Amino acid sequence: MNDTIRNTDLTRSTLLQAAYCEIHRQGFQGASIASILESTQLTKGALYHHFPTKRLLGLAVIDEVIAPAIDRLILQPVRESASPVAALLETLQKLPARIGEENLLLGCPLNNLMQEMSPLDEEFRHRLEQILQNWRHVLQLAFETGQLQGEIRTDVDCQAAALFVQSAWEGCISVTKTMQSMPAFESCVRQLCGYIRSLMVCHV
Repeated sequence: MNDTIRNTDLTRSTLLQAAYCEIHRQGFQGASIASILESTQLTKGALYHHFPTKRLLGLAVIDEVIAPAIDRLILQPVRESASPVAALLETLQKLPARIGEENLLLGCPLNNLMQEMSPLDEEFRHRLEQILQNWRHVLQLAFETGQLQGEIRTDVDCQAAALFVQSAWEGCISVTKTMQSMPAFESCVRQLCGYIRSLMVCHV
């Protein structure tokens, strides 16, 4: 890779990370291009070379920042574990350490954008729903694997359980954001973990 390509990739990555932070704090509609440029010390020309419109920048943040982060922090530990139900419980309990209290209090970037942009832009809604579908699929496979391993009860509807866990998970973070309270998050997570354990053959 020559220096020009390397610098181009670095510029694009820098812009995406700065845009992600700005959108997470201000929302997509409230995000300021001027603030993004100020934080990166890049020019407007550099931004528009990679992202001709703010909308395209927002869609790229979804695809290239938010989706990979959710996969790395939430889905990969469950997907790659030989005991995915145990990995799911551990992931939930360790979420503050993995993403940081400040990020939790800002709300889930996926959910923030869903609430803001899904009613306004069909392409935003579609990209966000793709992330949700992948997340539900990993949860459903975790519960189905748990059934095969004799951990999850055979009467559990794994698809419905996956949808509920995902919805409750996002709800935990939304409540935390609104209340600005980590104890609220911890309480919600305990209840959610209790629900997951209630699906198991022997409650633990």
